[in-house]
Amino acid sequence: MPYLNYHHLKYFRAIARQGGLTKAAEHLNVSPSSLSVQLKALEEQLGHALFLREGKSLLLTDAGKIALSYAESVFKSGDDLLATMRGLSTDKRKILRIGAVANLSRNFQLSFLRNLIIQEDVEIIIHSGNFSELLNQLQSLSIDLLLSNQAAPVEINSEWKNKLISDQSVSLIGHKQGIKQKKKINFPADLEGLSLVLPGRGCAIRSAVDRIVGEAGVKIKILAEVDDMAMLRLIVRDSKAFTIVPPVVVIDELKTGELVEYAQIPEIKESFFCITKEQKFPNPVLKDFLSKY
Repeated sequence: MPYLNYHHLKYFRAIARQGGLTKAAEHLNVSPSSLSVQLKALEEQLGHALFLREGKSLLLTDAGKIALSYAESVFKSGDDLLATMRGLSTDKRKILRIGAVANLSRNFQLSFLRNLIIQEDVEIIIHSGNFSELLNQLQSLSIDLLLSNQAAPVEINSEWKNKLISDQSVSLIGHKQGIKQKKKINFPADLEGLSLVLPGRGCAIRSAVDRIVGEAGVKIKILAEVDDMAMLRLIVRDSKAFTIVPPVVVIDELKTGELVEYAQIPEIKESFFCITKEQKFPNPVLKDFLSKY
């Protein structure tokens, strides 16, 4: 079985990025003729031309675009490997790569990570995305830790480890001028007539709200559905609408009085999880950090 020559792939990626042989050769500190030979060898192995010449520039063919996509993935995996090994090193600045679901409170993330942020010998890299994408990244060890408001599915021989960090009740929160006649309202009966900004469908809070108002026969007016908690906070603040979230999501606005907690809803809680994967060489920064929880 033929093996791919990764030097050829590296040279091909440089040519694609630089837009031509001359610039790529200067970037790699090799001769253009040598680079041309390496490119031809790769094209022969793949069985497709990877570039079309247009004037002094080289343009990717369809096959070249596919090859470049794979090349970027290959070398990104190599970068991730180096980052992981650097994280294991005891004589260099340590790295911890964290994934956080987009609908997770930024305030909660900051509170959870504060002790890491102040460590001068630790660099944290935070990726945001949806739960499935980040779980795949954790599976491939592209990240060391996943912060989420839902647990990873645990089956027989599962590699996932769910650690419950916090359980927080939610509240009905709105602008200070939202309801002038009374400071407290009843949930869910008094939701009718209010404009609500709610987390998107599928998250635990939204599912619980939909179930409770449905059982009570209450009709609600939804102004917006927002997965990103930072955006949800801005919309509620600027639209004078109401939302149902843990107070930590809008803790700064509650402290200044710009937003008001109109009702506590103890029957609805949001859980915050730290998800890791069992691995042979766990990141020592992560191990020390989680030992405090």
